[in-house]
Parts: sequence; C-alpha cells; structure tokens
Amino acid sequence: MLMRTDPFRELDRLTQQMFGTSTPGTWSKPATMPMDAYREGEEFVVCFDLPGVAADAIELDIERNVLTVKAERRPTTGNDVQMQVSERPLGVFSRQLFLGEALDTEHIAADYQAGVLTLRIPIAEKAKPRRISISGAESDRKEIQA
Repeated sequence: MLMRTDPFRELDRLTQQMFGTSTPGTWSKPATMPMDAYREGEEFVVCFDLPGVAADAIELDIERNVLTVKAERRPTTGNDVQMQVSERPLGVFSRQLFLGEALDTEHIAADYQAGVLTLRIPIAEKAKPRRISISGAESDRKEIQA
C-alpha cells in the first residue's frame, strides 16, 4: 500500500542515533515526523505524531500518488521571554509518502486529536479481492448413472 518513504530522512535519523550528532544548523528542527502505517479492514491508516502543533498549522496536499504532510510548530512564549532551556524544536517540517495505486486518494479522511494526525485512506474498489463467477452451461453436463 505504502510505496516508500524518504530514504535520506531515515539515513539521517540512523546517523544521529549511532553517532549522537546532527547536521550543523539542524539540531533545532525535527529530524523526522514519526508515523505508524497499517491496514485496518478496508482502510489504510497513517498516524503522525505532531505534539504542540495547532490544527490550523497542518497542511495536507496530494498530487497524483504523493501525499505531503507539512506542519509548523510555533513558539508558545512571547517576545519578552528570556529562554533558559529550549529543547522542543520549532519551525516548519514535512514528510512525503508515495502511495500505491491500490488506495483511493479521492476519499482520504483526516482527524487531529491529542497531537496525533490520523489519515484514513480507503482501499480502492479495483484493489479489493472479489469473487469471479465462472460461466458455463450446467445443462450441458450429462449425468452419469451407475
């Protein structure tokens, strides 16, 4: 269902985990937008963790089979504050998913609760398993009597 994600983002994440470093100038930006993706019945569900992001600061775009999620975590303090510790990343970040042809991208539903953006993408009718009837004349069969 999910074709692929950004391999460079994953490589950067793994590098940061192994060496405990980050790319210069990017430590204040989120390296990833954590997600879970799974199939539930007749839907493909994708959940993104977006703690501290207002609902109006999230943009969803789809072009062909590419879904782009863009979010902005804005400061919660005023300009007259002298920050002592700032570990919560701020700014704009995004993630792209390449969706397979088996998904109905015309009917995506989005819900945002408790810092989690949940997308429900229906499985396309053409991709659902279906039974194929076999035509043939039952009357053409001859009964064999013993």
